[in-house]
Amino acid sequence: MIKSPTRTPIPNRFKGKVALVTGGTNGIGHAIALELLREGASVAVTGLPADAEAGRAAFAAAGFSPLILAGDMADEKFCRSLVADVLAKFGRIDCLVNNAFSFIAKGLEATREDFERSFNVGPFAFALLTQLVAEPMKKNGGGAIVNVSSISAWIAQPNRWTYNTAKGAVAQLTRCAALDLVPYKVRVNSVSPGWIWTREVDKAANNDRATWDPIWGQFHMLARMGHPIEIAGPVLFLLSDDASFITGTDLPVDGGYNGLGPEGLGQTAKIAGTK
Repeated sequence: MIKSPTRTPIPNRFKGKVALVTGGTNGIGHAIALELLREGASVAVTGLPADAEAGRAAFAAAGFSPLILAGDMADEKFCRSLVADVLAKFGRIDCLVNNAFSFIAKGLEATREDFERSFNVGPFAFALLTQLVAEPMKKNGGGAIVNVSSISAWIAQPNRWTYNTAKGAVAQLTRCAALDLVPYKVRVNSVSPGWIWTREVDKAANNDRATWDPIWGQFHMLARMGHPIEIAGPVLFLLSDDASFITGTDLPVDGGYNGLGPEGLGQTAKIAGTK
């Protein structure tokens, strides 16, 4: 069994802050929301209706009960209502984590509907929520937004027109929004995870992490897959005052994936002139 690393929270770093995390009922979003709760934030999370109860149980097992709002991020009415609900409940929003995404990996066979789903759940919802929280954040002296992008935003991968194009849009949205929200005292950044042990990856591995971790891990300099908790820490850093001079930036949290050359980890590479 591959054990997830642990993280030591910084007590009360987000005390008095309100955070909204989309796709927070499982995976990376759940890890981010849980760490924000551990550091004192009031947290609202979204999740698909089918995931809401399992998400609630997972938070309860850790001793927390965030506001859980069930719905589909592709639904504009839901996006608008959830921001209104968070403001009605807490009176403010200081941090937004745009995480929910639809993993549709298709290329030549991709339909218009595939692209629409990828963009509606991803960059379109990211943009709408950013628009909706900008004024409330400004009213309370500013805030911070982190968009969860991907290594897939920066590279070509086979049969990934849909997902990679949508993640690429997130990268550009982050930069443009960061510039326009400077007068609002709102910072906007993104993180680009490598291969992370999430529900979708577990499915692809038939829940056999021990077998697949070294196979997929070889795409990363660290020679292993990442864990959701390892994305949470960097996201909380970008949301915190410690990142007060960082905006419009993408932080790769990829175990060295994007820095790895065609020689891979070097175990079998033969370099000219060596013995």
